[in-house]
Amino acid sequence: MDNNKRPETMERITTLELANAFIDEQIKAVREQVGDKKVLLALSGGVDSSVVAALLIKAVGKQLYCVHVNHGLMRKGESEQVIEVFGKELDANLIYIDATDRFLDLLAGEADPEKKRKIIGNEFIKVFDEEAAKLEGIDFLAQGTIYPDILESHGVKAHHNVGGLPEDMKMELVEPVKLLYKDEVRVVGEALGLPHGMVYRQPFPGPGLGVRCLGAITRDRLHALREADAILREEFDKCGLAGKVWQYFIAVPDFKSVGVRDNKRYEGWPAIIRAVNTVDAMTATIEEIPYEVLHHITDRITHEVEGINRVLLDLTPKPIGTIEWE
Repeated sequence: MDNNKRPETMERITTLELANAFIDEQIKAVREQVGDKKVLLALSGGVDSSVVAALLIKAVGKQLYCVHVNHGLMRKGESEQVIEVFGKELDANLIYIDATDRFLDLLAGEADPEKKRKIIGNEFIKVFDEEAAKLEGIDFLAQGTIYPDILESHGVKAHHNVGGLPEDMKMELVEPVKLLYKDEVRVVGEALGLPHGMVYRQPFPGPGLGVRCLGAITRDRLHALREADAILREEFDKCGLAGKVWQYFIAVPDFKSVGVRDNKRYEGWPAIIRAVNTVDAMTATIEEIPYEVLHHITDRITHEVEGINRVLLDLTPKPIGTIEWE
């Protein structure tokens, strides 16, 4: 039997009962696989890795070592939430690395999107490897692989999870949610008691805000982007759009325009709103946002975020425009 193929008979997990049955089954399977050995997990704070972490904490407790690397390109409050939920509430073995300076120093002056992605991806693996090397006797590597990853890649999700572990680290994979679809992972996450906001978190690219701070990243523009993005998310939550829109975010390009603030010339960057709906991320449609909401978001961002003096709306579907700008 192919372990990477979802059985025809497997019922779609839609209810708390089904989720709990799945959790019990996986706890048993993980304990059998792992025994009394140690497990390592790169915990990004995304839906899949968070659900795997919560499940493994239930199964093997302190045998799990979660490594959260903050590359300085997270959205506002995300690393803090990982520390709060996993470090404090679930009392996990959480290794938190704030590598902000390392990443931003390497990225300084680099405007090419592909090179930026490579720098972020490679450095992430380096930081993770360094931490893994400090831990003694790790036999298992847990990954948040889900069924669509297997269908798409017929193998390991190298771009998303740690694909560059050193050859001498012979680790066996633990992938408890690899036969589940995204909606099922969320039901399981709720059953495990994870916060709703974490379980229904939007898809977020590995390079994070690095591909939304367009061109060469500077700390001040990255800060402005993070703050503007937080306002957009807060306002979408308030007006009920958060549940209706698949992905919504701000991109900030690397040019300024002139504006007026407090009766003085005020040069600032534009914040570009992107809000799209999609079924499979292959195509995307534009979500209509009521004008009063747009006016309110514009007012807040231009008044509250230092360095931003215009707010624009991206109305381009995919195809022509990709979902991310870079």
